[in-house]
Amino acid sequence: AMREVDFPRRGAGFLDLARADASLRNAATLWIADNVDLYEGDVRLAHPRVAEARVSLESDKSFASYEQALAHVTGPRLPDNMELYWEQGLLDVLFDYPIGSDRSDFSIRPRLERLGLRTTVVLRFLPDAGVVRAFDLHGDPGLVRLAPRWHQAAWRFVESGFFHILEGTDHLLFLLCLVIPFRKFGQLVLLVTAFTVAHSITLIASAYNLGPDALWFPPLIETLIAISILYMAIENVLGSNVGRRWLITFGFGLVHGFAFSFALRETLQFAGSHLLTSLLSFNLGVELGQLLVLVLLVPALEILFRFLVAERLGTVILSVLVGHTAWHWMTERADRLSKFPWPAPDASQLAVAVRWLMGVLILAGLAWLARGAFRQRARRRQHQSTLLPK
Repeated sequence: AMREVDFPRRGAGFLDLARADASLRNAATLWIADNVDLYEGDVRLAHPRVAEARVSLESDKSFASYEQALAHVTGPRLPDNMELYWEQGLLDVLFDYPIGSDRSDFSIRPRLERLGLRTTVVLRFLPDAGVVRAFDLHGDPGLVRLAPRWHQAAWRFVESGFFHILEGTDHLLFLLCLVIPFRKFGQLVLLVTAFTVAHSITLIASAYNLGPDALWFPPLIETLIAISILYMAIENVLGSNVGRRWLITFGFGLVHGFAFSFALRETLQFAGSHLLTSLLSFNLGVELGQLLVLVLLVPALEILFRFLVAERLGTVILSVLVGHTAWHWMTERADRLSKFPWPAPDASQLAVAVRWLMGVLILAGLAWLARGAFRQRARRRQHQSTLLPK
């Protein structure tokens, strides 16, 4: 804003602070007020009044808190004789919006991003009663509800999960490899359920800060996801059975859940006080996206194997193509991972590792019991079928 408005100057290009008030207010209106929409409920608030507009130094730290910022912007101005070049100042503004009640539901849509300009809005919402909400918004984030109701948060995260799975090429290739040899309804239910339960566990755990928080962890997970796709592709070529596939799917689902949590990190700021609801809604959106993919994918595979290529040959060709892609991803991601130093483990990291190891062992035990029950049920059905009179 300070560079787009013609401010009065003096001497060798210094701001003429004594005559700058009108220009500062014009800049506040042109660059901020005209490009920020504030809503009370569903009603857009009227144009704000510029209560204060002033220049501050880049070194000023008054905006560390709301109280400091308010005191700064309503306090003494910079001295009129200060020698400050016009492009070195910052514009601080206080707006007054007419509202009906401070207990209303408020929303904001910052439209500050313009052609050739990228913006970040760091926002703190301080309701009279409740928890302070922090937002870090990039570009035009759309309408942001500052204190959403549970159903508003749920819908936003269902939508986010749905489009995330559709935009995630690695997750889609994993699903493809997962179902190429197993397309019957019962098999799909077992495999998709195992994947869903597994990624839900690690997604929720990570959102509650129960996972590692280190720079090397995201590239490690991305590398493991590529390995999961490659493994599935190789197993498709060599041959697999659904009894083993669902266990492996569960294990890899734990890895994919961490990847989902990385995508959620910036989005969780829109959850308000409904963290668990938002996480479950995101999971629901992911499952709806997976169902859409399967509804399109399974019939396409059936048509392919029935009319164009034999099932076994088609399985090998598709798996080799996917595996080739996964191999390149694995090597590229492993190379990025190798750039990160591995820290020496301390007591807290060992404690986290032990907790996760215990959790994995418990899940493995439950999976082993479930597998045994599944196999016993299958044998019982087979035995009953052999006893039926022909």
